[in-house]
Amino acid sequence: MQDTSVETVAPTPQPSNGPGFFLRDLVLSVLIAVAIILFLYQPVKVEGTSMMPALSDQERIFINKFTYRFGFEDIQHGDMVVFLYPGDTSKSYIKRVIGLPGDWVEVIEGTVLLNGKMIEENYVPAEFQDRISAPKLHVGEGQYYVMGDHRSASNDSRSWGTVPREYIYGKAVFVYWPLGKLGVLH
Repeated sequence: MQDTSVETVAPTPQPSNGPGFFLRDLVLSVLIAVAIILFLYQPVKVEGTSMMPALSDQERIFINKFTYRFGFEDIQHGDMVVFLYPGDTSKSYIKRVIGLPGDWVEVIEGTVLLNGKMIEENYVPAEFQDRISAPKLHVGEGQYYVMGDHRSASNDSRSWGTVPREYIYGKAVFVYWPLGKLGVLH
């Protein structure tokens, strides 16, 4: 006959979660947060209106610093990127990528032509459009042509040329303040 009895085991007493465990957990949490901020995401405050309506003055966003730096994602047309301003690298700008290396970009009375074809820019409302023209420009190797969404209030590649790849250090990904605009950026 088989024995069908079940043997029970009493749980092993656990050490108390005293102040030492709390301090260890706090330090570990701070180190993880610092690593995320330094290497993955960085909070940024938007200053100015050049990216309206997608981003407004004083909004707070997170930028992803990891994806471009380590080649997990290539910079694409339409990405909102944060970069060092080529005219003064102590300043950072945020703009939308219009032209990639090898592209031809031309602006005729506010209409953007990419490689000879008009591009659809549903992120630029009619009231933010302008009638400015910019000559046809070939985007060189390792360079990017960028423009603000609020065209009549943007200082961008139409004025000062392209942005070197090494100046681009993040992709705008998420608005976290104000709470009413909380969400992913497109």
